[in-house]
Amino acid sequence: MREDIEKLITDNSVCVLATVSEGRPHCSLMSYAPADDCREIYMVTQKGTKKYANLRQNPSVSLLIDSRKDDERSKTRALTVTGFFQGVASTEQKTQIRQRLLLRHPDLKTFFEEDDAEIIVVKVSTVQLLDGLKDAYFEEVT
Repeated sequence: MREDIEKLITDNSVCVLATVSEGRPHCSLMSYAPADDCREIYMVTQKGTKKYANLRQNPSVSLLIDSRKDDERSKTRALTVTGFFQGVASTEQKTQIRQRLLLRHPDLKTFFEEDDAEIIVVKVSTVQLLDGLKDAYFEEVT
């Protein structure tokens, strides 16, 4: 993955998560934390949400991470990440992801303490960076 793409992922902490169910898209604003290599992105949600039901039904997802906080809109960088929802395999992995999320988002502490809090792991498969209005770059992530 290109260094500038990794930087955009690591410099930000909020994304839009798009899921789909029965042919209908659903978008959610989410706090996230990336893995060190940015090949996985971690979030947390409640099991009773529409997004979680959609993920369980169809694991294909898309994320939008951007730089719109910058002053010049014409220089905004937008990264579309496609990937797949994965469950967390072990208690140790769940603990590590939880710590990573809490380090980046201490405000999620009470959310994690709820009984139905569930970690979302998105395994990145492709990235597409739009740099400004016309300059686009696409990469498959292996």
